[in-house]
Amino acid sequence: MKQLLIIPDVNNIEETLKLARQYNLGFEYNDFFAPNVLDDEEKQNSICEKYKAQGLPDYATLHGAFFDVIPFSIDERIREISMLRINQSIQVGRKLGVKGVVFHTNYNPFLNSESYVDSFIKQNIDIWGKLLRDNPDVNIYLENMFDTTPDIMEEMAKELSSYDNFGICLDYAHAALSKVAPNIWARTLGRYIKHIHINDNDLVSDLHLAWGDGQIDRNVFYDAYHTYMSQATVLIETSSHENKVKSLEVLSREGFL
Repeated sequence: MKQLLIIPDVNNIEETLKLARQYNLGFEYNDFFAPNVLDDEEKQNSICEKYKAQGLPDYATLHGAFFDVIPFSIDERIREISMLRINQSIQVGRKLGVKGVVFHTNYNPFLNSESYVDSFIKQNIDIWGKLLRDNPDVNIYLENMFDTTPDIMEEMAKELSSYDNFGICLDYAHAALSKVAPNIWARTLGRYIKHIHINDNDLVSDLHLAWGDGQIDRNVFYDAYHTYMSQATVLIETSSHENKVKSLEVLSREGFL
Protein backbone atom coordinates (compact mmCIF):
# COMPACT_ATOMS: atom_id res chain seq x y z
CA MET A 1 0.00 0.00 0.00
CA LYS A 2 1.24 3.49 -0.85
CA GLN A 3 2.54 5.30 2.26
CA LEU A 4 2.09 9.07 2.29
CA LEU A 5 3.44 11.39 4.97
CA ILE A 6 2.87 14.95 6.15
CA ILE A 7 4.92 17.34 8.28
CA PRO A 8 3.46 17.39 11.80
CA ASP A 9 2.99 20.59 13.78
CA VAL A 10 4.12 20.01 17.36
CA ASN A 11 2.19 23.10 18.46
CA ASN A 12 -1.03 21.83 16.95
CA ILE A 13 -0.50 18.09 17.10
CA GLU A 14 -4.17 17.19 17.57
CA GLU A 15 -5.10 18.80 14.25
CA THR A 16 -2.21 17.08 12.47
CA LEU A 17 -3.07 13.71 13.97
CA LYS A 18 -6.71 14.06 12.97
CA LEU A 19 -5.63 14.59 9.36
CA ALA A 20 -3.14 11.71 9.54
CA ARG A 21 -5.80 9.33 10.81
CA GLN A 22 -8.31 10.47 8.21
CA TYR A 23 -5.93 9.66 5.34
CA ASN A 24 -3.74 6.97 6.99
CA LEU A 25 -0.63 9.15 6.84
CA GLY A 26 2.80 8.98 8.42
CA PHE A 27 4.91 11.89 9.67
CA GLU A 28 8.19 13.48 8.60
CA TYR A 29 9.49 15.48 11.55
CA ASN A 30 10.88 18.90 10.58
CA ASP A 31 11.56 20.17 14.10
CA PHE A 32 15.19 19.19 14.49
CA PHE A 33 17.34 20.42 11.59
CA ALA A 34 18.13 23.84 13.09
CA PRO A 35 21.50 24.11 14.89
CA ASN A 36 19.98 25.72 18.00
CA VAL A 37 17.74 22.65 18.46
CA LEU A 38 20.47 20.11 17.74
CA ASP A 39 22.69 21.74 20.37
CA ASP A 40 19.95 21.87 23.02
CA GLU A 41 19.24 18.36 24.27
CA GLU A 42 16.65 19.62 26.73
CA LYS A 43 14.70 21.27 23.91
CA GLN A 44 15.05 18.13 21.77
CA ASN A 45 13.67 15.97 24.55
CA SER A 46 10.83 18.38 25.20
CA ILE A 47 9.72 18.23 21.56
CA CYS A 48 10.09 14.44 21.47
CA GLU A 49 8.00 14.06 24.63
CA LYS A 50 5.24 16.26 23.18
CA TYR A 51 5.05 13.96 20.20
CA LYS A 52 5.32 10.75 22.20
CA ALA A 53 2.50 11.86 24.50
CA GLN A 54 0.12 11.44 21.52
CA GLY A 55 -0.90 8.35 19.58
CA LEU A 56 1.57 8.85 16.76
CA PRO A 57 1.49 7.13 13.34
CA ASP A 58 3.50 3.93 13.03
CA TYR A 59 5.55 5.22 10.08
CA ALA A 60 7.78 8.28 10.34
CA THR A 61 10.90 9.85 8.87
CA LEU A 62 12.94 12.87 9.92
CA HIS A 63 14.56 15.69 7.97
CA GLY A 64 18.14 15.96 9.09
CA ALA A 65 20.38 19.01 9.35
CA PHE A 66 21.18 20.76 6.08
CA PHE A 67 22.19 24.36 6.86
CA ASP A 68 25.87 24.63 5.83
CA VAL A 69 26.32 20.87 6.16
CA ILE A 70 29.32 20.18 3.90
CA PRO A 71 30.98 16.95 5.10
CA PHE A 72 33.13 16.92 1.96
CA SER A 73 34.61 20.40 2.59
CA ILE A 74 38.36 20.95 2.23
CA ASP A 75 38.16 22.75 5.59
CA GLU A 76 38.66 20.27 8.43
CA ARG A 77 36.63 22.37 10.90
CA ILE A 78 33.67 22.51 8.52
CA ARG A 79 33.90 18.75 8.03
CA GLU A 80 33.87 18.26 11.79
CA ILE A 81 30.78 20.37 12.45
CA SER A 82 29.02 18.85 9.44
CA MET A 83 29.59 15.33 10.75
CA LEU A 84 28.43 16.45 14.19
CA ARG A 85 25.15 17.74 12.70
CA ILE A 86 24.61 14.56 10.69
CA ASN A 87 25.20 12.33 13.71
CA GLN A 88 23.03 14.51 15.93
CA SER A 89 20.20 14.18 13.39
CA ILE A 90 20.51 10.40 13.33
CA GLN A 91 20.44 10.27 17.13
CA VAL A 92 17.25 12.36 17.27
CA GLY A 93 15.75 10.04 14.68
CA ARG A 94 16.46 7.12 16.99
CA LYS A 95 14.70 8.89 19.86
CA LEU A 96 11.55 9.07 17.76
CA GLY A 97 11.91 5.62 16.21
CA VAL A 98 11.89 6.89 12.63
CA LYS A 99 12.46 4.64 9.63
CA GLY A 100 14.80 7.03 7.84
CA VAL A 101 16.62 10.37 8.04
CA VAL A 102 16.87 12.71 5.03
CA PHE A 103 20.00 14.70 4.19
CA HIS A 104 20.77 17.01 1.26
CA THR A 105 23.67 16.36 -1.09
CA ASN A 106 24.52 20.11 -0.96
CA TYR A 107 26.32 19.79 -4.28
CA ASN A 108 27.44 23.17 -5.67
CA PRO A 109 26.44 23.21 -9.38
CA PHE A 110 28.78 26.12 -10.14
CA LEU A 111 31.80 23.99 -9.27
CA ASN A 112 31.48 21.65 -12.20
CA SER A 113 35.00 20.91 -13.37
CA GLU A 114 35.74 17.25 -13.95
CA SER A 115 38.20 17.14 -11.05
CA TYR A 116 35.67 18.70 -8.64
CA VAL A 117 32.90 16.34 -9.69
CA ASP A 118 35.15 13.27 -9.43
CA SER A 119 36.33 14.35 -5.99
CA PHE A 120 32.77 15.11 -4.85
CA ILE A 121 31.56 11.66 -5.88
CA LYS A 122 34.48 9.81 -4.29
CA GLN A 123 34.35 11.74 -1.02
CA ASN A 124 30.59 11.35 -0.66
CA ILE A 125 30.75 7.62 -1.33
CA ASP A 126 33.38 7.33 1.43
CA ILE A 127 31.54 9.60 3.89
CA TRP A 128 28.05 8.19 3.49
CA GLY A 129 29.36 4.64 3.18
CA LYS A 130 30.89 4.91 6.65
CA LEU A 131 27.71 6.47 8.06
CA LEU A 132 25.62 3.67 6.56
CA ARG A 133 27.93 1.04 8.04
CA ASP A 134 27.94 2.73 11.46
CA ASN A 135 24.13 3.10 11.53
CA PRO A 136 22.66 -0.09 10.06
CA ASP A 137 19.42 0.39 12.01
CA VAL A 138 18.56 3.69 10.30
CA ASN A 139 17.81 4.32 6.64
CA ILE A 140 19.76 7.28 5.26
CA TYR A 141 18.19 9.08 2.31
CA LEU A 142 20.15 11.57 0.17
CA GLU A 143 18.03 14.31 -1.35
CA ASN A 144 18.69 16.38 -4.46
CA MET A 145 18.85 20.08 -3.61
CA PHE A 146 20.96 22.28 -5.90
CA ASP A 147 21.77 19.36 -8.21
CA THR A 148 21.04 20.29 -11.82
CA THR A 149 21.07 16.75 -13.27
CA PRO A 150 20.67 13.26 -11.77
CA ASP A 151 24.03 12.02 -13.08
CA ILE A 152 26.16 12.66 -9.99
CA MET A 153 23.60 11.14 -7.64
CA GLU A 154 23.36 8.14 -9.94
CA GLU A 155 27.12 7.56 -9.72
CA MET A 156 27.00 7.82 -5.93
CA ALA A 157 23.96 5.54 -5.69
CA LYS A 158 25.59 2.81 -7.78
CA GLU A 159 28.12 2.36 -4.98
CA LEU A 160 26.01 3.22 -1.93
CA SER A 161 23.13 0.97 -2.94
CA SER A 162 25.21 -1.98 -1.74
CA TYR A 163 24.03 -0.90 1.73
CA ASP A 164 20.48 -1.98 2.51
CA ASN A 165 19.84 1.19 4.52
CA PHE A 166 20.71 3.58 1.67
CA GLY A 167 18.16 5.30 -0.50
CA ILE A 168 17.64 8.40 -2.58
CA CYS A 169 15.01 10.94 -1.61
CA LEU A 170 13.83 12.47 -4.87
CA ASP A 171 12.57 15.98 -4.25
CA TYR A 172 10.33 16.20 -7.30
CA ALA A 173 9.83 19.95 -6.93
CA HIS A 174 13.60 20.55 -6.84
CA ALA A 175 13.96 18.34 -9.91
CA ALA A 176 11.32 20.43 -11.67
CA LEU A 177 13.61 23.47 -11.24
CA SER A 178 16.68 21.71 -12.64
CA LYS A 179 18.09 21.39 -16.15
CA VAL A 180 16.53 17.95 -16.57
CA ALA A 181 12.80 17.15 -16.61
CA PRO A 182 11.70 15.61 -13.30
CA ASN A 183 10.36 12.44 -14.92
CA ILE A 184 13.88 11.86 -16.30
CA TRP A 185 15.21 12.14 -12.75
CA ALA A 186 12.66 9.48 -11.77
CA ARG A 187 13.68 7.22 -14.66
CA THR A 188 17.41 7.63 -14.01
CA LEU A 189 17.30 7.15 -10.25
CA GLY A 190 14.16 5.05 -9.88
CA ARG A 191 15.85 1.84 -8.73
CA TYR A 192 17.48 3.76 -5.84
CA ILE A 193 14.55 5.99 -4.81
CA LYS A 194 13.00 5.01 -1.49
CA HIS A 195 11.45 8.34 -0.51
CA ILE A 196 9.94 11.29 -2.40
CA HIS A 197 9.10 14.89 -1.52
CA ILE A 198 6.31 16.61 -3.44
CA ASN A 199 4.90 20.12 -3.41
CA ASP A 200 4.22 22.62 -6.17
CA ASN A 201 5.97 25.66 -7.58
CA ASP A 202 5.98 28.06 -10.56
CA LEU A 203 8.93 26.23 -12.23
CA VAL A 204 11.10 29.20 -11.25
CA SER A 205 11.39 29.16 -7.44
CA ASP A 206 11.12 26.54 -4.70
CA LEU A 207 7.84 27.83 -3.24
CA HIS A 208 6.52 24.75 -1.38
CA LEU A 209 3.00 25.45 -2.60
CA ALA A 210 0.10 23.08 -2.07
CA TRP A 211 0.04 20.26 -4.63
CA GLY A 212 -2.00 21.63 -7.51
CA ASP A 213 -1.37 25.33 -6.83
CA GLY A 214 1.59 25.68 -9.21
CA GLN A 215 2.83 24.66 -12.64
CA ILE A 216 4.21 21.14 -12.07
CA ASP A 217 2.53 18.64 -14.39
CA ARG A 218 0.87 16.30 -11.92
CA ASN A 219 -0.08 13.64 -14.46
CA VAL A 220 3.57 13.29 -15.46
CA PHE A 221 4.44 12.78 -11.79
CA TYR A 222 1.77 10.14 -11.30
CA ASP A 223 2.98 8.26 -14.37
CA ALA A 224 6.62 8.52 -13.28
CA TYR A 225 5.76 7.31 -9.79
CA HIS A 226 3.92 4.22 -10.97
CA THR A 227 6.51 3.45 -13.66
CA TYR A 228 9.79 4.03 -11.85
CA MET A 229 9.39 4.40 -8.07
CA SER A 230 6.12 2.86 -6.94
CA GLN A 231 7.64 1.40 -3.77
CA ALA A 232 8.80 4.79 -2.46
CA THR A 233 7.13 6.62 0.41
CA VAL A 234 5.85 10.12 -0.42
CA LEU A 235 6.00 13.24 1.77
CA ILE A 236 3.63 16.09 1.00
CA GLU A 237 6.24 18.69 1.89
CA THR A 238 4.23 21.75 2.73
CA SER A 239 3.91 23.20 6.21
CA SER A 240 0.57 24.96 6.64
CA HIS A 241 -2.46 22.91 7.59
CA GLU A 242 -4.47 24.52 4.81
CA ASN A 243 -1.92 23.45 2.18
CA LYS A 244 -1.78 19.91 3.55
CA VAL A 245 -5.56 19.60 3.30
CA LYS A 246 -5.63 21.12 -0.17
CA SER A 247 -2.85 18.79 -1.37
CA LEU A 248 -4.57 15.72 0.02
CA GLU A 249 -7.85 16.68 -1.59
CA VAL A 250 -6.13 17.02 -4.99
CA LEU A 251 -4.23 13.73 -4.59
CA SER A 252 -7.44 11.97 -3.59
CA ARG A 253 -9.53 13.50 -6.38
CA GLU A 254 -6.91 12.59 -8.97
CA GLY A 255 -6.69 8.99 -7.80
CA PHE A 256 -3.17 8.99 -6.36
CA LEU A 257 -4.26 8.64 -2.75
